[in-house]
Amino acid sequence: MKFATRAIHVGYDNAEHNRSVMPPLYQTSAFAFDHVGEDLRYAYARTGNPTRSALQDCLASLEEARHGLAFSSGMAAIDAVLRACLKPGDEVIAVADLYGGAYRLLTRVMQPAGVKVSFVDLSDPARLEAAITPATRLLWLESPTNPLLGMVDIAALSAIAHRHNVKVAVDNTFATPYLQQPLLLGADIVVHSATKYLGGHSDVLLGLVAVSDDKLHHDIRFLQNAAGAVPGPQDCFLTLRGIKTLALRMERHCDSAEKVAAWLAGQPAVAKVFYPGLPEHPGHELAKRQMRRFGGIISIRLQDDSREAASRIAQRLKLFALAESLGGVESLVNHSYTMSHGGMPAEQKAALGIVEGGLRLSIGIEDLDDILADLEQALRD
Repeated sequence: MKFATRAIHVGYDNAEHNRSVMPPLYQTSAFAFDHVGEDLRYAYARTGNPTRSALQDCLASLEEARHGLAFSSGMAAIDAVLRACLKPGDEVIAVADLYGGAYRLLTRVMQPAGVKVSFVDLSDPARLEAAITPATRLLWLESPTNPLLGMVDIAALSAIAHRHNVKVAVDNTFATPYLQQPLLLGADIVVHSATKYLGGHSDVLLGLVAVSDDKLHHDIRFLQNAAGAVPGPQDCFLTLRGIKTLALRMERHCDSAEKVAAWLAGQPAVAKVFYPGLPEHPGHELAKRQMRRFGGIISIRLQDDSREAASRIAQRLKLFALAESLGGVESLVNHSYTMSHGGMPAEQKAALGIVEGGLRLSIGIEDLDDILADLEQALRD
């Protein structure tokens, strides 16, 4: 069964739900027992809910995994993975240019708890070999990275990590399983902020994890239930509904982003465009091998590298809302320096190339002519 078909059908059997064509929304906190000591599949909604199960099974299929797990947010999903894989004294190696929320969790929660955190530029896989120590237990990757769309070779890095018995986790939020399936490239764990492309409509807060290893699934699922950072059935229902159009939406996001990136590269007000679909992008060939297409996120650096210039352009935009998120049907603009990466130290941002005069664009599914017209009027002197 092809991807777009699985996105619509897998994870749900209507025969188990009174032939309802769509998965019902089980808006309940508890399920009734027939007798004391009965072993129910569903007993209490923190432990399990049929709407959540349908979403988890759907994600597992799309990521070519055996197991899926849903959480109350992308950060809750990341937290559960880190705690399942690491204990005090262990080390996690993370790609240097990663999402600001993940950076904050690693440096301000995991490090104080006794976990060593190392950030490494992994654009060259050989750097991982040099960075691994006897304490390394987990490799944390993003590809493409947030916000500057860097690419890392998931297959090569996974092979190196596994030679040292190191697990590999990939935040696949930017790519989605439609564009990239990290488990097929050798990773052990895939994480999503389903708030973004999977939900696709900027109306849910939800995180997802996909794994095939039974022990990893057991350990992460234990934390899902014990800590209780689970989504409600309404968010699961909306995410399932969003996933049904994922293939269609991603094609439109990619079609428009490729054209917008090429157009931006020719604009005098733009000093640099970060998009793996451009031939001059250093990860272009890797992206062609590793991804189905190049995604819907673009970052730019303005010629006037100042917060004032970035703010002026963001405020001029009419279609693009200035917002923290991405991946919805509507176009969004983000000032990464103060928003998605606002909690990262200035010296770290400088080292990564995250500048005051930079903007991250999430290209929506509006008419391309309208998107270009909005950008043109905002960038005009």
